Amino acid sequence: MLPRKWDLESIEEALTGLPEIELKGLFRRSSNYTFLVEVSGPSESRLAVYKPAQGETPLWDFPPSTLFRREVAAYRLARHLGWPSIPPTVVRVEAPHGVGALQMYIDADPRLSYLRPPAGPTPDWLPVALFDVLTNNADRKAGHCLFDATGKLWVIDHGLTFHVEPKLRTVIWDQAGQPVPPALRDDLCRAAESLAGGSLDGQLSQLLSRAELRTLGRRLRAAAKPGFRLPEPTSDWSIPWPPV
Repeated sequence: MLPRKWDLESIEEALTGLPEIELKGLFRRSSNYTFLVEVSGPSESRLAVYKPAQGETPLWDFPPSTLFRREVAAYRLARHLGWPSIPPTVVRVEAPHGVGALQMYIDADPRLSYLRPPAGPTPDWLPVALFDVLTNNADRKAGHCLFDATGKLWVIDHGLTFHVEPKLRTVIWDQAGQPVPPALRDDLCRAAESLAGGSLDGQLSQLLSRAELRTLGRRLRAAAKPGFRLPEPTSDWSIPWPPV
């Protein structure tokens, strides 16, 4: 069980409900406006990453002002599955630049990434690779894989996900061709069932279109089959640019 300071529900409540938000800085290398903020109240404060809808760069293949909702949808799906570890992420309505995604800030070592993991046991990348297949992640860069002071792996930046057309672009291809372990298949079956009118459907229907939810359901059911194997890269476009 996570210690109190990592209790997911309490962090979600803090990100949603703490009344004050102070802008602390701008992540200048981001393709969309992304801010470091401090959310606080009388007895608590937390650092968070704030991605306002109005700061999203228009894209030809994703509907406008939906990337922040996809960030939250990815977190809700990961929490339901139990993997991978995505920092708690919520929709915040009252914020300095309007509605957007608010995500717990991870104090990560900037020298480490998918391409340069920490010393010690090799991280288990298969759940991350599988999650990117499920969400049709169009932008899994190496730098989207963070390691905190304890060596725990976190994955971030899920705005370009859940498209109904094939969009998978990732640096994590070492698991291509591998089968899905039975324990993860069980998680997929449980998620698919919940998406078919259960609690997961209720959560994601506020964030994604019905077409996107139907496509996600098909991906979950396909990946849960015993013969499923993680896909192989199809072309040079299978890797995002820049890869870091």
